[in-house]
Amino acid sequence: MSVKGHVVIVDAYHPTRRLAPEFVKAGYACVRVQSTPEIPKVYRSTFSLDNYAANIVHRGDLAETVRAVSAYGPVAVVPGGEFGVEFADVLSEALSLPTNGTALSPARRDKYTMVETIKRAGVPGSEQILVSDEEQLREWHTKLGRRVVVKPIRSTGGDGIHFCDTPDESVAAYRALARAENFFSVGNEGVVAQEYLVGGEYVVNTVSRDGEHHVTDIWKTTRITANGVLDLCDSVHLLTRRSPEGEVLGRYAYDVLDALGIRHGPGHLEIKLTPDGPRLVEAGARIAGGDIPFYASLGTGSSQIDWTVDAYVAPERFHERRAEDYVVRQHFASVAMISPKSGTLKGFRNLDVIEKLESLHEIRTLVAPGGEIRPTVDDLTYPMIVNLRHEVAEVVLRDYGTLRFLDGEGLYELS
Repeated sequence: MSVKGHVVIVDAYHPTRRLAPEFVKAGYACVRVQSTPEIPKVYRSTFSLDNYAANIVHRGDLAETVRAVSAYGPVAVVPGGEFGVEFADVLSEALSLPTNGTALSPARRDKYTMVETIKRAGVPGSEQILVSDEEQLREWHTKLGRRVVVKPIRSTGGDGIHFCDTPDESVAAYRALARAENFFSVGNEGVVAQEYLVGGEYVVNTVSRDGEHHVTDIWKTTRITANGVLDLCDSVHLLTRRSPEGEVLGRYAYDVLDALGIRHGPGHLEIKLTPDGPRLVEAGARIAGGDIPFYASLGTGSSQIDWTVDAYVAPERFHERRAEDYVVRQHFASVAMISPKSGTLKGFRNLDVIEKLESLHEIRTLVAPGGEIRPTVDDLTYPMIVNLRHEVAEVVLRDYGTLRFLDGEGLYELS
């Protein structure tokens, strides 16, 4: 089959491994661009160049990289994940391809600048400060008088998030983050403190073309307090588009996308529905991680990846169907098991019970027997993911409750 053209994907790693194959199915060859000479440690063990016609490593000379990319006559530049968002903006702008531009690139990565940018555009956002020293943070928290969240300005996957009830706790969190590396093996460039937002947390995934937006899927997250983490995400549940929450979240998400200048390509927004209305937790100008697009396709028949392909290489099709809402045909929940223990895993108890759940779709074991297990505190420390799917929502909810009952001290047998 002849190749229609080349699509450049910047910093594609394992979490977005399903992106390139969909462009290939559509008839386009993919060229991978790596924005840094070194691969972040977290991705080294799973790194693969399958589905790529070439891999171009940027070594600091933009003109040289642009020349190397231009040789392929690319039709689009797509961010392959959070790490590649800013360099995808640089390349797409330099190549005069559909682009979100570089003017607002920092606001699409830096969590402090992100919230300040949407507030300047009139979109409600949280109270916050960019922390410059301990006393400033202590005074701000004291004046605010309630719980705050302290986190790195650039990271992902729940990395480095601290929930702090007192100024002393905030200062301790700042000290820890100021000298730590983030998820991408880069020293933290800054720390932001934000008011803690009370309310349910949702994920809204979108795709845009020419400033026109489409919601591809919405997820309700559930949270538990465990292992010293106040709001530890333990599951995500697929929601219908036109639920009462979906209507509010969709309108707010579009306002955030406009404020952040996300005119082309995917968007991944985490939003809380507070008593005062929706408030942004953070946003990414890239597809969702954690295999969420694949899960959405199992529930609805389409996904953020399908829509991303259309937005970049079939914009007419994107615009023709942009107003169509997705329909939930199979209710889907992805449930993370939460380890309370450290040690060498001998095995999981009650797997026979889990395997008999009516809505069981798959069990993904992330720590195999013989491996080291540790208490779950973020997205990187889940020992097992159990995915549920059924045409009846209540069956999924029942089986989710059963999993929570089975989890904990009783699930993990240590040697």
